[in-house]
Parts: sequence; C-alpha cells; structure tokens
Amino acid sequence: MKIYKLTAYEQTGKLIAEETVTALNDDEAKEKGQALLEEKALLDQTHRFVSPDGKLLLFHS
Repeated sequence: MKIYKLTAYEQTGKLIAEETVTALNDDEAKEKGQALLEEKALLDQTHRFVSPDGKLLLFHS
C-alpha cells in the first residue's frame, strides 16, 4: 500500500485540511481522494492530492 496526501487551503492560504489516504495504485487513490473531498465539502476549496512520488493527482485553485 502507498500513502497519498491531501491538503486543502482557504483563499488566505490557511491550511484547513491535511489527510492521508492509503491505496494500492494511483487510480484507487484518486477515487478515494475525490470521495474524501466530497465528504468534507472541500471540492470548491483550493486543494491538491499527491502520490508518494510527488505526482499531482487532483488539484483545484
């Protein structure tokens, strides 16, 4: 299992969420990351979701 990281920010730059997700691959992680954003109502906030290799999987500014 790989560990992926989600961070979300307010417009001011203040960190409002920092979560980790474990998944077998990038596709599974992306689905889990999207679900987490929806669950926490963070889809419209600035966010990024990255793989352990630094690959950007989800991003919104």
